[in-house]
Amino acid sequence: MKKIVPNILVVDDSMAILIVMEAILKELGLSETITTTLSARDALDKVKTNPTYYDAIFTDLNMPEMDGMELIRHLGELNYQGGIIIVSEMDHKVISLAANLAKQHNAHLIGNIAKPVQLSQVSRLLIKVAQLNSHTLLKEPVISKDELIDALKNDEITPFYQPKINTDNNKIESVEVLARILSSKDGNIILPNRFINTAEQHNLINQITFSLFEKATSEFKNMKAQLGHDFKMAFNLSPTQLDDLSCPNKLLLILELNRLTPSNIIIEITEQHALSSLMQLETLNRLRMHGFGLSLDDFGVGFTNMEQLRNLPFTEIKIDRSLISNIETDLFSQVVVSSLINITSGEHLDLVAEGVERPEELAYLKHYRRNLAIQGFLFSCPKPKEEFILWAKKWTETPHP
Repeated sequence: MKKIVPNILVVDDSMAILIVMEAILKELGLSETITTTLSARDALDKVKTNPTYYDAIFTDLNMPEMDGMELIRHLGELNYQGGIIIVSEMDHKVISLAANLAKQHNAHLIGNIAKPVQLSQVSRLLIKVAQLNSHTLLKEPVISKDELIDALKNDEITPFYQPKINTDNNKIESVEVLARILSSKDGNIILPNRFINTAEQHNLINQITFSLFEKATSEFKNMKAQLGHDFKMAFNLSPTQLDDLSCPNKLLLILELNRLTPSNIIIEITEQHALSSLMQLETLNRLRMHGFGLSLDDFGVGFTNMEQLRNLPFTEIKIDRSLISNIETDLFSQVVVSSLINITSGEHLDLVAEGVERPEELAYLKHYRRNLAIQGFLFSCPKPKEEFILWAKKWTETPHP
C-alpha cells in the first residue's frame, strides 16, 4: 500500500519546530520518509540531488542566509513539481502575493499553516498535496501501449458525463465529457489515470480525443431533446495537442457532420503544463476565433499567473479541487480564490469550482459569489449517457433551496 505523500522535507531554523513537525507527520502515518533541515540552502542542495524525490516541502519564511521565498524561487527554477507549504503566519495580502509569485516561478505553493503547528492543519494540507500529485492509497497499474491500441481498435473509448451547475439557479450550464475505456471483454471501466499517460507517451492521445469528441457530439442533440433545455459540452485538450495546427479544423469538421457549431463547445486546457510555444498560442487563438469557448482547467496547480489570464483568450476558469477542499476553513484557499474571483469578474470570465464534495464547501462558495458554477461528486460523479440523463431529469424536476 502506497503512502499518499511518501517523501516529505521540512525546513525551519528552529529545532523545536522540526521536532514538532516530525512528531506530527509520524503520528499521521501518511509518509514513508521525513527529512528535516535547519537550513534552506541545505534543503535546496537535497532537492538538487533528485528534484522528483520529495512530494512535499514544508518551509519557514524567516530564515538566515536564505529565506523561504528565495527557496521557493529556486525550487521553481529546478522545476520542482511537489507541493510547497509555508509554515508561518501570514496576512491575506502576503498570502496572495506569495501565491502569485510562486506561480510565476513555476512552483506549487498550496497553503500555509500558522505556528504553533496543529496536527489537523498538517493533515488537511497533506491531503491537498496528495490531490496535487495524484497519489492514492492504492494505485492501479497503467495499461500498456498494446492494450490501449486494442481498446482503440475495438472502439472502447466511451464518453462519461459530469455536469457543471449554476449555484444561482441550479441549472445545468454545461457538461464535461470524460474519457473512459469500457472493456468489451469483461465490461470493466478503466479510468483515465490508467491510460492517459500511456496515450501521451505513445502519441495516441489525439486518437482518444477525436474518438471521444465524435461520439459525444453525435449524442448531443438527443441529450438536449431528452433534457428539454440547452447546455454546452466541454472537452479536454492537453497543451501538447495544441501543437497540432490542424486541430481546430478537425474539430470543426466533426461538428459540421453533427450539425453543431463551436458555440456549443467548451475546450478545457489543463494548466499543469505551460502554454509556451507559438503553435500552441496560435491554435488557442484560432479555436477562440472560430467561436469555441476556452476553459483554463485545474487553475491553481500549474503555470498560468494572474497576468496571463488577462492576455490569453480564455472564457472560463476552473479552480482546481486542491483549492476547494475544506475552503470554508482554509485561509490560504480563501484568499487565492477571492483574488481569482476579483479578476474573473473584471474580465467577464465564467468561473467553475471543481471537486466540490462536501456540503460545507458548497455553502461557503454559494455565499461567496453568485453565478458560480459548481462541479463535483456532491452533485454527480461522471456517468455514462443513459445514467446521466436519468440523473439530470431527476435533478431538473426536483426543487432545490
